[in-house]
Amino acid sequence: MNTGTGSSTSSGVTRAEYAVIACADAWRDNGEVLASPMGLIPSIGARLARRTFSPDLLLTDGEALLIGPDGEPEGWLPYRRHLTMVTGGRRHVMMGASQLDRYGNQNISCIGDWARPSRQLLGVRGAPVNTLNNPVSYWVPKHSTRVFVPEVDVVCGVGYDRAAAAGPSATRFHRIPRVVSNLGVLDFATPDHTMRLASRHPGVTVDQIREATGFPLAIGADVPYTREPTAPELRLIREVLDPDALREREVPS
Repeated sequence: MNTGTGSSTSSGVTRAEYAVIACADAWRDNGEVLASPMGLIPSIGARLARRTFSPDLLLTDGEALLIGPDGEPEGWLPYRRHLTMVTGGRRHVMMGASQLDRYGNQNISCIGDWARPSRQLLGVRGAPVNTLNNPVSYWVPKHSTRVFVPEVDVVCGVGYDRAAAAGPSATRFHRIPRVVSNLGVLDFATPDHTMRLASRHPGVTVDQIREATGFPLAIGADVPYTREPTAPELRLIREVLDPDALREREVPS
């Protein structure tokens, strides 16, 4: 197995910028769907995808307006239309996760026993509806065994095992395209839909990712690096989409 040396394949590209590229690629070839990124780096990624290889992506201001890549209003998205897209598979969300297991079950509700949790978090919110009605990817800014756990304390976002157990009504639109972390990219492209290490960001070894994950990952013989940003993509990230480099605060190099 190639565990890698941890050396970067591109001079000057930061870990945060690789994370932006990995998030952007989640929306590649999605067509005209509503992109719903949650968090700074996913938001930069969605806007980058819209400006480059996914021009048909729909972005919103988080309320009722469709916006263009420059943030200017493009149209109105009334709630009824938004609901139609959400329940019909025409939305791709990138959510956060306090816990994720090997099948992609997600927890954002609480840590510990439901009756007496040690930490109260956001609550279940829209995670079940999101995961059963449209594709959902995840962004984890700090990859650790506290997040990637053998079993989540509360199931909020539905993973592949639970969706399959619930039957065709649950699996119709259910899909988890990828999980992006500060260390690499993971997906579920395995026969049993368990989590696989798809790529590692330059500067990260396979062993680092394995040690930061609380369950066995499917790992191939030669794990590639996350792809390099093109020169135009890098210019957009640095000069247009995030000129204040806020991304570097979320994922320090």
